[in-house]
Amino acid sequence: MDAIRRIEQLVQNHPVVLFMKGDQHQPLSESSMLALRALNGCTEQVFTVDITRDPEIRAFLPKYANLEGFPQLYLQGELIGGHEVMQELAERGELCRMLASIHQQWQKAS
Repeated sequence: MDAIRRIEQLVQNHPVVLFMKGDQHQPLSESSMLALRALNGCTEQVFTVDITRDPEIRAFLPKYANLEGFPQLYLQGELIGGHEVMQELAERGELCRMLASIHQQWQKAS
């Protein structure tokens, strides 16, 4: 399976996906740490993909998203943005509202 198809499957099969350097327990960049901090308190149900362990996804995700750099957050298959966007949404309280709504929808569908 090619990298673009794998990325599509990841963002379609998980309501919240964070492509980052490292994982939830050990972020490997300041940007990834800031992204996790923005999510902190909103949800613990985040599927993370460590791009340092998958060079194909690391290479193709910027082309797929038309967004350079990492981390990248996807909610219900839609690109939200990087850590700066996540921090802005978190400061306004919108990120937690968005995540709560997504988790409610997925629970009803299960």
